[in-house]
Amino acid sequence: MDQRIDQNPPDTAAAPARPRGLVRALIVTALAIAFFGAALGFVGFLSQLRVAELKPSSNADGIVVLTGGSSRVSDAVELLAKGYGKRLLISGVHPTNSINDISRSVPDSQALLDCCADLDRSAVNTRSNAAETRRWVHERGFRSLIVVTSNYHMPRAIVEMSHAMPDINLIPFAVVSDKWRDEPWWTNGAAMRLLLSEYVKYVAAEVRVRLADIGLDLLPETSERAVPPSRKTAKAAAS
Repeated sequence: MDQRIDQNPPDTAAAPARPRGLVRALIVTALAIAFFGAALGFVGFLSQLRVAELKPSSNADGIVVLTGGSSRVSDAVELLAKGYGKRLLISGVHPTNSINDISRSVPDSQALLDCCADLDRSAVNTRSNAAETRRWVHERGFRSLIVVTSNYHMPRAIVEMSHAMPDINLIPFAVVSDKWRDEPWWTNGAAMRLLLSEYVKYVAAEVRVRLADIGLDLLPETSERAVPPSRKTAKAAAS
């Protein structure tokens, strides 16, 4: 019998092709889920923003205002004048500014600021705001604190403050600007960009804090611990 050996290599063209379509579908699905999750999270973030200023739910030992937005300081001084707190910390003051500079923007507040306000010139962001506020609160022996900042910044501020001071009762007072009241944010490109940027920062803060809570502190406050406090009382700043 004539036996023939087929020495031709197997037909590689007949091998199953890589399921590129399936991979592409999985990528598209994953992106769609991520987009949906981000959109849902953004809606949740927006639901936390107050559209009107409400009186604090109760008085507190102290008041802290985070500088950076219009009318934050004036609203905080007004709360102090009405007796909502015993003392005010103005956090994030420019190093060259004094209590006199602040009083010029808040009419008839010089005497109140001289007696009952402290300046923090060390904080440069929300996290360091929280760290410097923690020092101030613990040095004063306070157990409750009214937090004053803009409504769009409040969610991230509370995340950082709660992480830095889990033993302190925080009472938010969200400052709402006239522009926020006058027109819907979704009709203003600048407001939309601000909210999206703040949402990204808020998510980043939430992730970092949650990881730190389980022992994975990716960004420890080494510099904050190494540098001694540089706060000055309002009276010292004025002199």
